[in-house]
Amino acid sequence: MKRRKFIRNTSAAGLGISLIGTYACKEAKKEKEMAADETKSAAISKPFFELSLAQWSIHKMIREEGVDPYTFAEKAKNWGFTGLEYVSQLYNPELSDADYSEEAMAAFIDKSNAEAKKHGMKNVLIMIDGQGNLAVSDEKERNETVEKHKKWVDAAAAMGCHAIRVNLNGSSNPEEWKANSVDGLTKLATYAKEKNINVLVENHGGLSSNGELHAAVMKMVNMDNCGTLPDFGNFCIARKSGSWDCETQYDKYKGVKELMPYAKAVSAKSHDFDAAGNETEIDYVKMLQMVKDTGYTGFIGVEYEGSKLDEEAGIKATKELLLKAAKKVV
Repeated sequence: MKRRKFIRNTSAAGLGISLIGTYACKEAKKEKEMAADETKSAAISKPFFELSLAQWSIHKMIREEGVDPYTFAEKAKNWGFTGLEYVSQLYNPELSDADYSEEAMAAFIDKSNAEAKKHGMKNVLIMIDGQGNLAVSDEKERNETVEKHKKWVDAAAAMGCHAIRVNLNGSSNPEEWKANSVDGLTKLATYAKEKNINVLVENHGGLSSNGELHAAVMKMVNMDNCGTLPDFGNFCIARKSGSWDCETQYDKYKGVKELMPYAKAVSAKSHDFDAAGNETEIDYVKMLQMVKDTGYTGFIGVEYEGSKLDEEAGIKATKELLLKAAKKVV
């Protein structure tokens, strides 16, 4: 081969290699930019909270259809949740018939932990019902109620939960109720602090659904492990005699705003939906904006209590509404 032809061929080959290298670099850069865009898009679409399921959402399945409460973790996993909010009364009569004995509680803990682990779920909290009145005026009864709740603090700790939810039932006199609530909560939270468990109060009827009084109690207790669990829909202070219809209703938006500064969990209540998938009585965007404005980034629990949709459909509708509303908050 002549020298001139050799140089020309060599130059062409070098140019080809150079062009291939340039193309490869551009493609790599393009792929990197696309991956970054996908990551950014995922971050934008991801809500500011985590999703948990309140077991009360399937109470009809358990009580009326005979569904095993220990399938809770499996169902929640299949419906796209990552956290579990247990309800103590849904394990009766198994627990109540045994008088919440050490053996019965241990079995509940072991079974629940095994199911949560099997399905890769996180135990978030336990909602406690039927264990007495923490805000009752009789000090002896109030102290007995505190003692009854201690076994649930122990259970929450053994299950890796961060909290138990309690009710502040008791006196109907606002000043008495506040004093009783502070006493009962302080005693229980003092015990729970040793176990690294939070004691949370939900607006759950009576004076606990008065956001201003409820927040005043939190301020008076003033303990790091005592807080609130604001529920979007439980703001009925008094019901009509002999009826479930509400007679005295507290402003739900005012209430959530008052309770959020002390919140360590949040409950997204739902009953019914319109054609666009919005809750008919609760503005979820407005609620979530208040939640986000406080800097809350923990679990929000879906709690469907409606009757028009079956429980599975209602749970899914509430979850979708939460995710849709989350994209509209700023």
